[in-house]
Amino acid sequence: MDCTLCGDYYLPNLLPIQEKKHKIGIYGQRYFGYIKKHDKILFINLITTGKLNEHIAEIDKRVRSMEALLIKQMAEQEGVDEVLKEHDQMEWVRRMNNIRNSVEEIINKEIFK
Repeated sequence: MDCTLCGDYYLPNLLPIQEKKHKIGIYGQRYFGYIKKHDKILFINLITTGKLNEHIAEIDKRVRSMEALLIKQMAEQEGVDEVLKEHDQMEWVRRMNNIRNSVEEIINKEIFK
């Protein structure tokens, strides 16, 4: 460990841990705000260990996977498929938008309570 002489004492040179940059989407940003406000202990621990970006990127990735799976399942359940898209594009878009909005609401309720 590097130290610097300050007067009669050697003090450690404390530098912030350099984190690897990760691409973070909307769900990662929401999660960041959530833990910063509601789980300060986790937030501080992640900052001090240098794993905040990695953790948030992993949560973002998991939530996006969950979102894609829920959209696929709900579309199958409601009969929104390529046949509908081929015959009535506007109806397909309307129903897919409703599904996406429902999934986003579910995610916000379950993850960011």
